[in-house]
Amino acid sequence: MSDRTADVVVCGAGIAGVSAAYHLAVGQGIKQVLLVDSRPPLSLTSDKSTECYRNWWPGPGDAMVRLMNRSIDLLESWADETGNAIHLNRRGYLFATADPAKVDDYLAISREAEASGAGPLRIHRGRPDDPAYLPAPSEGFHGLPSGADLILDRDLIRAQFPYLTDSTVAVLHARRCGWFSGQQLGALLLDRAKRAGAELMRGRVLEAIGNEHVASVRIAAESGEVNVATERFVLAAGPETWTMGERLGLDLPIFCELHAKVAMPDHLGVVPREAGLVIWSDEQALSWTEEERGILNEDPETAWLTSTMPAGVHTRPEGAADSPTILMLWTYDIQPVQPVFPPHFDEIMYPEVTLRGLATMIPGMRAYVGKMPKPFVDGGYYAKTKENRLLACPLPLEGAFIIGALSGYGLMSSPAAGELVAAHVAGTQLPDYAHWFSLERYQDPDYLGLLENWGASGQL
Repeated sequence: MSDRTADVVVCGAGIAGVSAAYHLAVGQGIKQVLLVDSRPPLSLTSDKSTECYRNWWPGPGDAMVRLMNRSIDLLESWADETGNAIHLNRRGYLFATADPAKVDDYLAISREAEASGAGPLRIHRGRPDDPAYLPAPSEGFHGLPSGADLILDRDLIRAQFPYLTDSTVAVLHARRCGWFSGQQLGALLLDRAKRAGAELMRGRVLEAIGNEHVASVRIAAESGEVNVATERFVLAAGPETWTMGERLGLDLPIFCELHAKVAMPDHLGVVPREAGLVIWSDEQALSWTEEERGILNEDPETAWLTSTMPAGVHTRPEGAADSPTILMLWTYDIQPVQPVFPPHFDEIMYPEVTLRGLATMIPGMRAYVGKMPKPFVDGGYYAKTKENRLLACPLPLEGAFIIGALSGYGLMSSPAAGELVAAHVAGTQLPDYAHWFSLERYQDPDYLGLLENWGASGQL
């Protein structure tokens, strides 16, 4: 066993660990930051993301909106510094419904978001005194509105979004939202961290050693076992966070779900290349033929597909303007699972079900039913807490910290979450939302009361 030292050891080189290393080395000026992972950076879960971002988050409270606003501020500053090397856009999230009862829900959600700091609400009813609706450009993010546009004017909906079903009665366009290149972001932060003195080591963290305080970290490196003397350890292991926490003697309030996405060539151009992320807000029953329905009902494992399906099927264009690819996603199976690598996906039914769900919102997608171009299915595990709020805080073992449970929003939240955990590690001033992303929140009676009736988790 060889020995060495480090000021901080970060376990995990996904986007959470890379962001933490960046903020420790660059933001806090800590020179000996050792980032450890047995895989290449951003290769386990971070590269499976849809790469979207939003400041559009439900309560209780405004902590998520404030953290996401800070993350987006950082993303925009890095985009400006690099000539937008991360390909940040602000096309927005477009929620659509055919249910008139959803209009009141959209209003309530928008008012809550406005009060939380997401930006002002503009309502378009087709009246002469309505505010002007500003369509989102395909590229860029400067000079665009925040908040949301609630469009109730069906003529305006048809003019701006002709690909949506004619039964659409309302569209809610959340504006400080879009997507970017997660790989470019990770490469940028890792390069800057290395330039500031951080080091990347290929290896597997075996344990953090210490009775009451971290004293060293044992690593199975490519060159053999290494014992790193350090007093600070950051756990950023993504879907392996719970297992690593168990090695520290901790029972972390984290579980995993398996989530998939489909990439499919849209050679008919059904989804416009300039579209944002488009989401259907309504539950629906899929349009199976009688023969298909009979076959599905014969098997208990597929019979549920003939029942009412949840809301939330969504899609967006992927790649450059001349790319034919779209991404399709639908979170209809969210059972907690034990992570297994590589994960297994249903490459037959998931694309078919998601396509049919999208066809309800975008009728042009029906042209692919029964003759879908070859889809590519991948995805990863969402590590999350019960209420779907991340952890960026100290752990009970002194000198140990966590940045984890970033669920399906790791890329968008990691800039601010990495900054937050780095401030904890360095002992510098914390943002006023820090408490709401700490384990201490589970000792707060008011917070425990909220957990009993939490409501929306913010997961699409």
